[in-house]
Amino acid sequence: MLMRAEPASPVGLDFDACYRAASARDPRFDGRFYTAVSTTRIYCRPICPARTPARRNVRFYRHAASAEAAGFRPCKRCRPELSPGDPGWDVRSDLIGRALRLIDEGVVDDFGVAGLARRLHITERHLHRLFTAELGAGPLAVARTKRLLLAKQLLTETALPVTDVAFAAGFGSVRQFNATMKETYGFAPGELRATAGGPRTDTTAALAPLSLRLHHREPYDPVGLLGFLAARAIPGVEEVDATSYTRAVAGGSVTLKVAKGHLALTVSVADTRHVARIVARCRRLFDLDADPTAVGEALSQTALHPLVQARPGLRVPGAWDGFELAVRAVVGQQISVAGARTLLGRIAERAGGDGLFPTAEALATADLSGLGLTGRRTATLAALAERVASGEIDLDGAQEPGEAVARLLEIPGIGPWTTSYIAMRALRDPDAWPGGDLGLRKAMACLNIPEDHIERWRPWRAYAAMHLWSSS
Repeated sequence: MLMRAEPASPVGLDFDACYRAASARDPRFDGRFYTAVSTTRIYCRPICPARTPARRNVRFYRHAASAEAAGFRPCKRCRPELSPGDPGWDVRSDLIGRALRLIDEGVVDDFGVAGLARRLHITERHLHRLFTAELGAGPLAVARTKRLLLAKQLLTETALPVTDVAFAAGFGSVRQFNATMKETYGFAPGELRATAGGPRTDTTAALAPLSLRLHHREPYDPVGLLGFLAARAIPGVEEVDATSYTRAVAGGSVTLKVAKGHLALTVSVADTRHVARIVARCRRLFDLDADPTAVGEALSQTALHPLVQARPGLRVPGAWDGFELAVRAVVGQQISVAGARTLLGRIAERAGGDGLFPTAEALATADLSGLGLTGRRTATLAALAERVASGEIDLDGAQEPGEAVARLLEIPGIGPWTTSYIAMRALRDPDAWPGGDLGLRKAMACLNIPEDHIERWRPWRAYAAMHLWSSS
């Protein structure tokens, strides 16, 4: 794989392997590393159509922030802001992996690096040391690059005024945005928009929805994922059909539609300051950073081969919100998917409001009597909400997954199946396996797959579960 570097490529990449991948414009490596050219001071995706530079002029970087920290600016032709995320970070649950997910969630934008360190229960100094060792850039630089690349996409693809772009991307002020872009990229936001050829701002029009492209690796099977989400869509909160997903968010709604090579995201909100968080959650919900080639190659060597051949790009649906997913798992225990959907709709209507699913704080104090829930399940939901609201359990990325599962198991009414389902979708564990699930047992029996084969599906048992569920 792309490990260990020669001196020309800092922080952990194999120069020869990267150069071969970039020369071949191999899409499998898009998002895994970036190619920086010393003569142009530009960094590109491995799939950039520009002529491959000479070896002596090339350096490779694991993260876009590393390239920018070294003085390179993004290519306007291949547009690094459109890269799918590194699948390695997508499945890692160590401190760096969790920190990167929290940066995507806007924690550094809202609370600074000190706030990020507090969420992870480590010191700023230790966090900076870990980032520098693994990525070649500190957490603040990573967060800044995230902001800049999102701003670059907004300037290129939308007609959002520059002032709104600054806040949507996570900058604290327009002055900071202008200065950072000029310092890092060598041009002002207005200059980029003038040369990008994208939509122009119509100052006379009412606020229009934002539209962005969210890219993924091929193959991608949106049919299976949308079908899964449709069967579990919460009435009043979500609407799902064969080609799109829509849900209510604070102040508006978001819609994702299937398009060629990407998902088209439409954000209809009055306050655009949370666009970065919305993008991150959409990417997780639709598992856009996964590596389908690695998953497919591993599972194709097992009894699941026919299922993988039938749906080579099947994904594991993530979660819009970790607490919401945990409530789904508890409500769905030992009842039908349709029955759980009905109960969740009642909970959202009672404790949420404006089409939103209730927060942990709201559910902890809500009266859930008369909704059709058993007394035991109501007590379980109340205990879950209280522990999430207090911060004892963190289901949105900060807590080590094993610790979060252990804390969940302490709650009466939550067992191994529930925690495995939460780990699979909310904690993004690709090897989570909801053991004892009746649907999985039936599918395996129908395909004559003995239970000892489950171990052969590591480390992708969550994807194996999706293939089995889809088969039935």
